[in-house]
Amino acid sequence: MTVVVKIGGARAVDPEGALADVASLVAEGEDVVLTHGGSTAVDETLEELGEEPTYVETPGGVVGRFTDERTMDVFKMVMPGKLNTDLVESLHNEGVNAVGLSGTDGKLLEGKRKSAVRVKEDGKKKIKRGDHSGTIESVNADLLETVLAGGYTPVVSVPVLGREKEGGYTAVNADADRAAAAIAGALGADLVVLTDVSGIYEDPDDESTKIDAASTPDEFEAVKAAAEGFMTKKVMAAEEALEGGASSVIVATANADEPITSALAGEGTTLEPGVLADEDAAETAQGATE
Repeated sequence: MTVVVKIGGARAVDPEGALADVASLVAEGEDVVLTHGGSTAVDETLEELGEEPTYVETPGGVVGRFTDERTMDVFKMVMPGKLNTDLVESLHNEGVNAVGLSGTDGKLLEGKRKSAVRVKEDGKKKIKRGDHSGTIESVNADLLETVLAGGYTPVVSVPVLGREKEGGYTAVNADADRAAAAIAGALGADLVVLTDVSGIYEDPDDESTKIDAASTPDEFEAVKAAAEGFMTKKVMAAEEALEGGASSVIVATANADEPITSALAGEGTTLEPGVLADEDAAETAQGATE
C-alpha cells in the first residue's frame, strides 16, 4: 500500500505527530509520500519583507492567492527551501531516509502556466494579469516509484513546472492540496489530508457534526454542500484525486498522536471512489486498467 500524506501549512497544524507516524509506517514497510503546504509561512515571509500577500476571488466564489513575480520568488525560497528542508531534517531525526523534491525536479509535477486569471472585484468580473500559477496536468510517477523502490521517502512541495505559451518552462505556484491529489491519483494511493480540524463538518462551527464517510454520489453532494472556506479546496482536491485513481481520500486532524494511522483506521472524513458519478467512476476504472 502506498499512502500520500499532505500536511497543511496553517499555523494551527503541528506536524510532529504526523512525522513520527510516517516513521512508524515506513518501519512497517509501507511506502509513504509526504507533501506539504506553506501558505502561512509564505505570507509571514512576505510581511517580513514589507510586502502584502494578495488574495483574489474567482467568479465561482473560490478565494485563492494571486502569485505575482515577487511572491513567486518568496515561494521558491520558502517552500522547497526552508519548509521542505525542515521536514526532511525532522524525518531523518525520526530515522526516515527522506529526500526533498519540488515539483520542478525531474518534471515531477507539470502543467501550463496561467499568466492571467479571472477574478471578481466589487461585484465585477475582471482579468488580472501577471500571475505565476498553474494547474497540474501530469505527474512523473516513475520518479516517485524509483525513489520509493530505493528505500527513500519523498517529501514533495510546490512549485511545479509550468509550460509557457511561447515555449519553455517556468516555476509556478499550484495549490498544495491539488498537488497531493494529483500524486495520489498517479500512484493509485490512499490520500490522507491532515489539517487543523478533525474532518468535514455539516456545520462548520460544530465538531459534533463531523461527516464520518461518503461512498455514494448523493453523500458526496452533501459533503460538497457542507464545505466552506479552506475546506472547499480540499473537497475539490479530493474529487480530483479519486477521479485520477486514488484508492480513498481521508480528511483528518494533524494534531493527534498517530494522525495518519488513525485516519486510515476510520477517523476523520473518508471519501471513497463510489462518490463519483457513474460516468466519472467508469473513466477512473478505465484509466486504472490502461
